[in-house]
Amino acid sequence: MIIDDYKQKGARKKLIEELKAKGIMDENVLKAMMEIPRHFFFPPTFASHAYIDKAFPIGEGQTISQPYTVAYQTQVLHVQKGDKVLEIGTGSGYQASILMQMGASLYSIERIETLHNKAKKILEMYWGFKPVLKCGDGTKGWMEYARFDKIIVTAGAPVVPKTLAEQLKIGGIMVIPVGDLKKQKMITIVRKSETAYEQIELDHFAFVPLLGEQGWK
Repeated sequence: MIIDDYKQKGARKKLIEELKAKGIMDENVLKAMMEIPRHFFFPPTFASHAYIDKAFPIGEGQTISQPYTVAYQTQVLHVQKGDKVLEIGTGSGYQASILMQMGASLYSIERIETLHNKAKKILEMYWGFKPVLKCGDGTKGWMEYARFDKIIVTAGAPVVPKTLAEQLKIGGIMVIPVGDLKKQKMITIVRKSETAYEQIELDHFAFVPLLGEQGWK
């Protein structure tokens, strides 16, 4: 059992101050990130890296996102308690934990089975979170449970997948990085009606590629 002692909590508090200095102001986001120990998602031998504001490999060519990136995406998503949220790319389960700590009803898709199984285990073991998880092609969304209040995509897409946009509720928000394989621009999509969407371009980031039928092949 991994422990969360004063040393880790102190490092986490310092990280939260760094995030504030970088422009993360949503107190609900910061509170959730203070409450969820990021080192639980790291192999014990690398736990000392958990509170450095950098991405870190988790195997299978994937990473646990930089804390600033997690905070940024979550802040622009404007998560409210009870929101039905679809996450594309469960990965380590860290972003999922932040969303559920904020009160989201989470549905998450991961295409890599080993990561899907590992995330499911850790989410249930440490917090008793009960997200609805699936191993599959996240670019297709999850029509069975649509529509969603919010959709968060944690990998870089070549374009906004039309299927995901169509699974938003009217008034719903999607945040997704879009660009080439090296650099993407964070995009917020707001569904205004059955046929109209507002698109807002934000800052540049670098994500692993979103693979799938409506992503990179």
